[in-house]
Amino acid sequence: MIAIDQVLLSDEVVERHFVCDLQRCKGGCCVDGDCGAPINEAEANTIAALYPKMKHLLPDTSIIEIEKQGTHVTDDEYGLVTPTIGGGICVYAYVDDQQVVKCAIEKAWKEGITDFQKPISCHLFPIRIKEAEGYDLVNYEPRKKLCAPACKLGDKLKVPVYVFLKDAIVRKYGIEFYETLSAVADKMQKDAEH
Repeated sequence: MIAIDQVLLSDEVVERHFVCDLQRCKGGCCVDGDCGAPINEAEANTIAALYPKMKHLLPDTSIIEIEKQGTHVTDDEYGLVTPTIGGGICVYAYVDDQQVVKCAIEKAWKEGITDFQKPISCHLFPIRIKEAEGYDLVNYEPRKKLCAPACKLGDKLKVPVYVFLKDAIVRKYGIEFYETLSAVADKMQKDAEH
């Protein structure tokens, strides 16, 4: 376990390897899950305000579901989440020409429509964060079958999880946190070699 400030990270975040292989998984993390993406209240408000500006990027089936369910819903286990279509694909997802599922919120960000990239829970995947008694518990939780190509590619390229997720970790906790995590990871690697 790695402790930085009020954050406890699983050793796997620095010891394991991961690089998304979208051509193999086809963006399945936006489709396969118990519910939509977990979001906080600020993100829910941002998405609600963004929806009219990005509606043109969404498939008709998503628009129908958002008009019916709202821009966010509440899940018994996860709290606020993005809605899904029939318990499957996220309403903010679309399928590109290569049949890869992608995020319309992120597309709106890339097009300069918003400065909100996407929900932080999506950006950090396969890291999952649970809040407990004033601490964030940060765990590496890839989906066994779905993420197998990403784990294999990460091993091949020797890219640790925290390096692959640098932008997301910096977005969540800041650059000083990331630099501390990187220094801890370097020390752990040196210690393991001796």
